[in-house]
Amino acid sequence: MTHLRAVIVDDEPLALRLLQAMLEELPDIEVVASCRNGREALNAVARHTPDILFLDVQMPGMNGFDVVRRLQGDTIPLVVFTTAYDQYAVNAFEVHAVDYVLKPLETERLQTALSRARERLQAGPGHTGGAGSGEKNRLLASMEDIEQRDQAETGAAADAPPREGKAKLAIKDRGRITMICQADIEWIDAAGDYMCVHASGETHVMRSTMKELQEQLSSDTFKRVHRSTLVNLNFIEHIKVLSKGEYLLTLASGSEVKVSRNYRQPIKEYLDASSGQAAASTQ
Repeated sequence: MTHLRAVIVDDEPLALRLLQAMLEELPDIEVVASCRNGREALNAVARHTPDILFLDVQMPGMNGFDVVRRLQGDTIPLVVFTTAYDQYAVNAFEVHAVDYVLKPLETERLQTALSRARERLQAGPGHTGGAGSGEKNRLLASMEDIEQRDQAETGAAADAPPREGKAKLAIKDRGRITMICQADIEWIDAAGDYMCVHASGETHVMRSTMKELQEQLSSDTFKRVHRSTLVNLNFIEHIKVLSKGEYLLTLASGSEVKVSRNYRQPIKEYLDASSGQAAASTQ
């Protein structure tokens, strides 16, 4: 049986303790972190690289869907939503093969979710600690269906005409077109047909391919650091050297982005250029 490392997230202390207690009664699963909000969840995933993330959907501030948008697609764990959503949302999860556990939680349903997780990890690329961008693509597709229904019910989705502007990116997200300055974009994460654009503390989701989006962005500023991740070099605050020739970037917002070995050259060049400038300024 595959041993699973889990991060659990819920803003309600009692629900969090209950979930942890239920998981601790099950074999071959280790809860490596329990989190009360979205920010803690992002930090825990970056720090522990879990196999599975039990994620509450309805949380104040950064909800479960916001957390998914901010996770780097290539290193995302398998996600199991814990939710009290209605049948429409459940249908959306099922259509896109996204796992969920309805509240109030039941041990049998948790066991089913864990069995599915093990099957998907064993059928994947042969390693744990990340499900890949295909997982994020499924999650985003189900989230889009749910949010479109919610917008239709509230009448909140109204298209806004794009504004003229230089070096801006037009993003149609949740029924509204937003013009984002390229200079404000911190990093971009691709997941199948979706692109998550992180700018000014918000995450916007747009339908696009990586190739199409790269053609709209400045090649001097935006560099590919992972198979499906672009980073704005101007937002890099810290660079940590990892094993196997990889890097971990800490951006101005505190977001952490992993640089894979195959895409490390732009960061090496950035480091060399920065070192040269620092040396010149001391002469």
